[in-house]
Order: sequence, then structure tokens, then C-alpha cells
Amino acid sequence: MRLSAIFPSRTIAIYMGKLFLVRTFAIMAALVLVLQALDLLSESGNILAVPGNGDGEVWRYVSLRAPQIISFVLPFSVLLGTILTLITMNQNSEVIALKAGGLSAHQVLAPLLLASAGVAVISFAFNDRITPRATATLNAWQKVDYGPLPIDSGDRSNVWVRDGDDLLQVDLIRGRGAATQLGGVTLYDRTGGSLRSIVRAPRGQRENNAWRIGPGTRFDVASGQVTRFASMVVGNGVTPEQLTLAGVDADSLSFRGLSEAIDDLQKAGRPTKALEGSLWHKLSGPLSAVLMPLLGAVAAFGVARSGKLFVRAIIGMALGFAYFVADNFALAMGNLGAYPPFLAAWAPFLLFLLIGEAVLIRTEE
Repeated sequence: MRLSAIFPSRTIAIYMGKLFLVRTFAIMAALVLVLQALDLLSESGNILAVPGNGDGEVWRYVSLRAPQIISFVLPFSVLLGTILTLITMNQNSEVIALKAGGLSAHQVLAPLLLASAGVAVISFAFNDRITPRATATLNAWQKVDYGPLPIDSGDRSNVWVRDGDDLLQVDLIRGRGAATQLGGVTLYDRTGGSLRSIVRAPRGQRENNAWRIGPGTRFDVASGQVTRFASMVVGNGVTPEQLTLAGVDADSLSFRGLSEAIDDLQKAGRPTKALEGSLWHKLSGPLSAVLMPLLGAVAAFGVARSGKLFVRAIIGMALGFAYFVADNFALAMGNLGAYPPFLAAWAPFLLFLLIGEAVLIRTEE
């Protein structure tokens, strides 16, 4: 199909695309400003309660929280931007003029669909590069109750693993696989639930199927004596994946990082269905921006002076918000294991794509 068949007029396409993008990002800016202010009102007290925190820490919180809010409101902004654009064009009889010029409903929406595809690409890049880093840093900061901000180096910290009756705690973990290095190792040697000894060592490394730590100390609970040792083998059977993947937060990882984490978890024999659903949703979520012009298109067609324009706008918003409800429900069911990961991420998108097309074809008829 030739491009001229989809976009008969370059001028009209640019005009509609610009109108849509300006309204979308204006609505997004307004929503982000309001939600950020409300969120800051609830958290600023906790931030300033820490001795030494001031305006700098408040603005640091804003810089870390804003990417999460932007990711949340962007699809809503595309929906509202679509409806506002189409309502304006309908009121000014521009849609009627386009239809009278021989354009089909799909050709009228084509500039908006193309612009929303660009928004989807921007959304994916933003959610993949900026939001996960901000989320990981903010989560680490909140774990210390907004105290001194920990450095986000990509290393794992404060990891606990159970080895039979024993508990293994590691302050810092660097690397992956056989190259994994441990820092600040503490082994709680237990028998039948009773603590026998506490072994501490500043570092450790992989050796065969276990971990060699040392030099360190061993505190015997029964005698109360502390002995030193040059090296010791602990955690026989504890794999690097159990340490480096003790807790995987999908929101704190990029698409590639989450994919690698899922591969490692599968090799370790751990369940990954919920994470697989989140991985697919990192694609379907941004792509939902392309659905919004279809769902909001009901506001574009119909005579404005018929008095039903407001009702059409409400229907468009209802369809858009119904999609977000279905999307969150399907993702939650996927996390519970009721839906397969692919179905949990893509079923709402495909369902509402068909609904949008059906509404558009019915409107055109």
C-alpha cells in the first residue's frame, strides 16, 4: 500500500499530529505536576525528619519519583489528548470536512496512530533506561528511611539465604556466576533450630559447589569463645544464583536486565512466571499508547450539534479506562499463576484492539 493512500495530505497529517502531541504532553505535564505535589505532601515530612536532610533531599526525591509518575500517567495522557484533539476537530467541523474530502475513518485517525506509535517508542525507551534506575535508587533510599543515599552500583546488598538449618547473610555481592565475590559474610550455624556458632569473614569466593571464606572468626555459643581461622568452606550447594537473585524486582530492571535475571532463575530451578508476565508487559504497556486513538475515536465522528458529543467523549474515556482496568487485572492474575505470562500481558491489548476496530467500523457505517 502506498503511503499517499494512508496520508492523502501531508499538511493535514502534520497538523493533526502536532495538535495531538501538544495536547498529550500538556495533559501529561499537568497530571505529573498535580500527582507529584500530592505525593510530596505525604512524603516530605518523612524526608525532613532525618537529621541533615533539607531542600536538596526533597528535590532528590522529586527527581527519583517523577519518572515513576510519568510512566504511570503517559498512557492516560495519550487517551485524554486523543479525545481532546478529536472533540476540538469535531466542534470545528474539521472531521466533517475530511470525511467530505473522501477520507475514511482510518485515514482520519492515521496521523494520530503514527504519532502515538512514536509516543510508544519514547515511552519504552524512557521506561527501559530511566525509570528502572530511579525506582531502584528510590527503593534503596526508602529502605534506610531516607538516610544517607546508598550508591547504586548494581551490586546486591544484605542478602539472606537458607542452607538447610543454617542461615547465610552477605553484606555485598559483586559479579555473576563463577566470578561472584562476597563481602561481609556471616554464617549462623544452627542445628535443630538452635544456634551453635556464628562465623564471620570479610570476603568469600566460589570454590567447586561451595564458598571459601576467610580469614575470619568463629564464635561458639556454648563456650562463648572466639577462634580465628584462615579459611573455611561454607554453603555447600548454595549456587551463585541463590545469592545474586535472592530478590528480583521487575520494576527496578530494564528489559534486558530482567530477561537475564529470568534466565538465571530458570537455571536455578526457581519459578519465573510472574517475572515473565512483567517482561512481556514492558512491551505491551508502552504499546498501549497506539490503542488510545482507536478507543477515543468515538469522539471524532457524529454531528457535534446533535448534543451527543459529550456522551461520545465519555464513552471514549470509559473504553480507555476499561482497558487499564483489564490490563491491571490480567497482570495480577498472571502474577498469581492463573494466566500464562504471555496471555496476561497481551490479552487485554488484543481484546481492546478488536473492540476499538469494531467501534470504528460501526461508526464509519
